[in-house]
This record gives sequence, C-alpha cells and structure tokens, in this order.
Amino acid sequence: MDVNYLIKISVNLGPLLTKNLGKLLLILLFGHVLVTPILAQEQPKKFLLLKRGVNQKTHIRYFPGENITYKSKKIGYFVTDRIVNLDTDFLYLTENILRPSDILEIDIRTKDPRNRTLNNLTSLLLGAGTMAIALEGINGLYQNRKLEFSPGVIKTSAILLGTGFGLLPLRYKTFTISEKNKLQLILLEIE
Repeated sequence: MDVNYLIKISVNLGPLLTKNLGKLLLILLFGHVLVTPILAQEQPKKFLLLKRGVNQKTHIRYFPGENITYKSKKIGYFVTDRIVNLDTDFLYLTENILRPSDILEIDIRTKDPRNRTLNNLTSLLLGAGTMAIALEGINGLYQNRKLEFSPGVIKTSAILLGTGFGLLPLRYKTFTISEKNKLQLILLEIE
C-alpha cells in the first residue's frame, strides 16, 4: 500500500471517528442518567435508625456493611462489629444477633455529622491562633531582628487557642437508648 493513501484515509476517518465517539459518549452518559435512578429505587433499603426527637438532622443511619460499636445488656462493655443484615426483629452482625431492645448504647463518635462540624471548628480556631502568633513572631524577626510580640496579638492568639482547646472534649460520644432516644429497624422494600 501507498503511504500517502494511508495518510489520506486516516485524515478522512479522524473527524468521523471523533463525531461518532462523541455521540457514543453522549448516549452512554444519557443512558446512565436515566437508568441509575431506576436501579437505585428497586433496591431495598434497610438500615438501623437512631432517632433523637423528631428533627431529621439528628437522625443517624447505619446500613448493612457498616461497622457499629455498641454496648448490650448481655455484654457490659463496648463491642465493634459489622452489620450483615437486618429484618423486622433482629440485627444480624458478623459475630452476634441482637434485638434492638438488647442494645443499651451505641458509640457515635465517627458517625455523628455534628462531630465533624466540631472537629472543623476546633481545627480552624487552633490553626488561626497558631498562625497569628507565628506570623507576628516572623514579622518581628524580619523588621526588628529580634523576636517580639505585640500584646494584642498575644491576647487574640491566646483566646483562639484557648477556645480551640476548650472545644476538644466537646463531642457527641454515645447514643444512649431511652424514652427520648429511640432505636428503630427500617425496612423499605419496593414490591
């Protein structure tokens, strides 16, 4: 075959391939957007719901496959286990089968979204206090050739660092089952 002939064919096929490839990608994307919600609706939704009052923002959900740390009536200490399945009466874990009424407390340190907010606020305050005092020290070294801090910056940094350290112990640690705090097994199945 002639090299010029091959170059001419590849030049002619280039726009055709890119046009068809673009159409194919558009069809796949459009099909994905249409099919994904349909498939997601057909799957049964099972989860363990921790309810604190009627506000849905304080509800915490544990789905099958997630780890849960709990204290039960039979065991007086916290145990971490993975949720395998659940039905109307039982919670099936890898090492145990529990009724919701057997659970006394659940450790929610890693699950509660309010703890992430507190962690972010604490990091922000500690970082701001550290940065203010560090920048004042660097500025003093640069301008006066000695380490100097202005009283206002020291007070501001102390307030920021003190507030940050004060927020460290404030976390939602456990969810204790009571009349106000309910534990519920939710099974939403589409028929």
